[in-house]
Amino acid sequence: MLKKEYKGRIIFHIDMNAFFCSVACIKNPTLRGKAFAIGRENTTKGVLSTASYEARKYGIHSAMPVIEAYRLYPKLIVVEPNYEEYMKYHNLFVNMILEYTKLVEVASIDEVYADMTEISNEIHPIVLAKTIQLRLLKELKLSASIGIAPTLFLAKMASDIKKPLGLTVIRKREIEKILYPLSVKDIYGIGKKSYPKLIDNNILTIKDFMDLNNKDKIISLIGENQYNSSYEALQGKSSNVVNPKRYETRSSISTMTTFDVNKTTVGELMYEARGLIRDVINSLNYEDLLTKTVIITLRNDKFETLSRRITIDDYTNDKYVITDIVNELIETYFKEGESYRLLGVGLSNLIKSDEVKKEYNLFTLDDKDLKELSINKLINEVQEKYGKKALYFKKNEEK
Repeated sequence: MLKKEYKGRIIFHIDMNAFFCSVACIKNPTLRGKAFAIGRENTTKGVLSTASYEARKYGIHSAMPVIEAYRLYPKLIVVEPNYEEYMKYHNLFVNMILEYTKLVEVASIDEVYADMTEISNEIHPIVLAKTIQLRLLKELKLSASIGIAPTLFLAKMASDIKKPLGLTVIRKREIEKILYPLSVKDIYGIGKKSYPKLIDNNILTIKDFMDLNNKDKIISLIGENQYNSSYEALQGKSSNVVNPKRYETRSSISTMTTFDVNKTTVGELMYEARGLIRDVINSLNYEDLLTKTVIITLRNDKFETLSRRITIDDYTNDKYVITDIVNELIETYFKEGESYRLLGVGLSNLIKSDEVKKEYNLFTLDDKDLKELSINKLINEVQEKYGKKALYFKKNEEK
């Protein structure tokens, strides 16, 4: 039997459906079929990360304030996020796709692009996509929508058309048939601030957007660069290169919390900072990164936001160094009499740890260093096998 040769690239965009909610259901199967969302439990502050499809039927969605979600559906179940589990299933998901191609580009924790051109000479792309969907369901209990197209942009557009468990193919000759009837708000890259302007000016569908009679009007609304980029992408003229290293090293890591009760002392802020520091250092170590810049963000009860940073000479992932810097920043920029409602901790100026070589010799490496190196190696091995909570190093603290 002759192999089928494809002239263009065959790009898959594989998008996990309500990923955080799916992982929550794996850990707690009683959530299946219920209206629930991921956010902070036992509070009406903050916003939701995502919502189950059952919750979405009530108009609940990601980035919605928790208090608004409860107003729409008072029986909503709110589940605390579990980032360790998300990363675990993210890795399982990515590793499965890597079984089919090494050209996998991670776009976010729940979506990847994959160049399936080579393997598609052995198995039909649609059969391959259905095989991946079935394996994800059976082996990981995760559902995914898959878009297949000759470019990354069109593959992304395709995967968004049908959810959950959608499978959509867009060939260049089918762009008008499949995409033109869609709303302009469905154009990937057209932001939430831009598409309402288009709709208010009677640019309702992608067909309207592609009509050259509307070109000048659209440019006046969203700018020439945005228009040209979207117009060409919708013609199938954007990139078809899947680059596994595109997002290999991110530029920053950060997390923040909004308090139920405002904080009025340095001690209270330092106490709250401990969990944030732990989260950013876990991310730092998980991605094998080092940092030189530590950042805090403070927001007071007047909604005035202050962001300050300290950059050190050497790259580090030492939690004690980072904690000391965070505490120094809090002490320096805390204002007596102020009441604070938000604290954030961030790391930037990141680099892969293997890009920094530290020279050890008899004068820089003492017995304490050797012991800590051995302990850290043991901790990493145990955590890799049994999870991050199995073993950790705790520094003695004064009571």
